[in-house]
Amino acid sequence: MVSALVILTLVAGAAAVGLVVRPGPVDEWLGAEPATAPTTAAPTPEPTPTPVLLAADVDGSAPDPAAVKAALDPLVDAPALGSTVHVQVVDAATGTLLYERNADKMTTPASTTKVLTAATVLAARGPAHRLETRVVAGSRPGEVVIIGGGDPTLAVEEDDKDLFPGAARLDDLAAQVKKALGGTKPTRVTVDTSLFTGPETAPGWGSGDIADGQVARIQPLMVNAGRIEPVHNEYGGDPRHSDPALATGKLFAKMIGVPASAVAKGKAPETAAVDPSPSAAASATIAPGDELGKVESPPMVQIVDWMLQMSDNVVAEALGRQVALAAGAEPSFKGAATAMTDQLTELGLPAELAVLNDASGLSNRNTIAPELLVKTLTLAAGADQPALSNIFNGLPVAGWSGTLETRFATPSANETAQGVVRAKTGSLSGVNTLAGVLVTRERRVLAFAIMAKGGANAITARAALDDIAARLVACGC
Repeated sequence: MVSALVILTLVAGAAAVGLVVRPGPVDEWLGAEPATAPTTAAPTPEPTPTPVLLAADVDGSAPDPAAVKAALDPLVDAPALGSTVHVQVVDAATGTLLYERNADKMTTPASTTKVLTAATVLAARGPAHRLETRVVAGSRPGEVVIIGGGDPTLAVEEDDKDLFPGAARLDDLAAQVKKALGGTKPTRVTVDTSLFTGPETAPGWGSGDIADGQVARIQPLMVNAGRIEPVHNEYGGDPRHSDPALATGKLFAKMIGVPASAVAKGKAPETAAVDPSPSAAASATIAPGDELGKVESPPMVQIVDWMLQMSDNVVAEALGRQVALAAGAEPSFKGAATAMTDQLTELGLPAELAVLNDASGLSNRNTIAPELLVKTLTLAAGADQPALSNIFNGLPVAGWSGTLETRFATPSANETAQGVVRAKTGSLSGVNTLAGVLVTRERRVLAFAIMAKGGANAITARAALDDIAARLVACGC
């Protein structure tokens, strides 16, 4: 049961009552760039709370399950959705089941997997957690080691800020390193990717997923989520580096005056012991393992927002690794899947209703039941896990943002759902899914998941999914 709903303004760890249904201005949260470059790059400021809509009224008339069934059955039977449809709809305020079909049976979730990724990483790391990218002195004179900390949103320079607003920047890191080195000329860049382990691609990924720009090899050091240029297209087409970490190392090397031929992968030396005495500080020379620079990502809550809004597969996989690292598990595809499952169980959710092979949903071997997605969304809407409420500020909004920006425009009856359906989309070949929350005309908040398999045409299948959500908004039931 859900005793209250939470206000979904983006404040790390905050909770009150209500539910917003439009996104805040993501690109304005983080403020202006500093007028002068600091000696050490300052952390990105916390997002400023931004009210986005009045809370939904939980005192509205509760929907009647029989009326919901009468309204939805013809739409769920739409041929465009294919041979198998899995659905669940729940009143988020009371937990009352309003509609279900195959709700406890697992099916291919596509990118609605990211709902579970968002919930587990927010629970495991907390909304304020930041990811570090560091540079230390190598074991040889002039060698610097850039250490991947798992931040997929690292930008190259200020001009990249439109892809991930407020992201940490490689040029800031390079400026710190050059200053720390003083008169020592850098001669070599070593790229340390030891944070992540195991294969760099997941079971169930297609052979063309990287080539088509859907994803990159999952490494702990990259810029712009592995993209060659800071661009984002909803259905792929974003060319990625074949080796994101090495490409980042070469970009960094150019910034500090090291030739690309002197860039290679390796391991950072052990951190040097620090002598805090004033005499030691005055006469110290750079020792292997000494930190030369560090930049930090925006807060975890911001990264989760980007992952959900853009449905970024690389960011999702990096966040899955963070769930594993927080649990002390192996930071691999397998380790992340296990850690996410364990975290769901810890949250009191039925983790047995999911089999995961990745954190993004790109794997066609993932299976999730709609019941698990709905229970996760309902938990996030309640007061017991305030960190999870941040999921809603990242979910795309119908006719407004992210992967739902252009949807719910036709037919005209669906326009009433614009601004009041907030949901994660999912698409693979023959698979179309939608999971999120909406507000009915009676001002009741419903959590829902619709997962269809077998539809031959993705465009008509998505429209059929939208019809179902829009009907829930309009009917009141």
